[in-house]
Amino acid sequence: MSTDRSRPDLDDTTVEGLGKLSEALETVEQARGQLYGFHQHSGKADLLLQDAVDLFREAGHTRLADDLERDLVGRNVIADRWTFQIVEDYDATYWSVFRAFDERARTELAAGDRHVQEARMKQRERTRGHPRQEAGPALDGTA
Repeated sequence: MSTDRSRPDLDDTTVEGLGKLSEALETVEQARGQLYGFHQHSGKADLLLQDAVDLFREAGHTRLADDLERDLVGRNVIADRWTFQIVEDYDATYWSVFRAFDERARTELAAGDRHVQEARMKQRERTRGHPRQEAGPALDGTA
């Protein structure tokens, strides 16, 4: 990786493209997090449903309990899939491919440097010489 994360050797259009790709990946990461939330919420709902079934059965509502247990407990949330399978498919067919292309672009275009666009923004917007607005950690411990 370069010592100057703002990569003055790269043209602005390349840096903008890397920034857009990075932003897209960040959005995919958020979507993935929401998918994991969906997975956890759906699993919790199924466990709560099982508790309801047990309580209905205990209260003597066996027909309702039996119907819920047969038709809803453990049900696929979409055709042939539980939520863990949806998460696995997303990871395997989209998320991992997206991450690989992001890494490829950074490797081919910016020697692996991440957040080049943000590094340039930091250089533009910081107050040079002001405490807490250093360019970044210096190798010798100074800013």
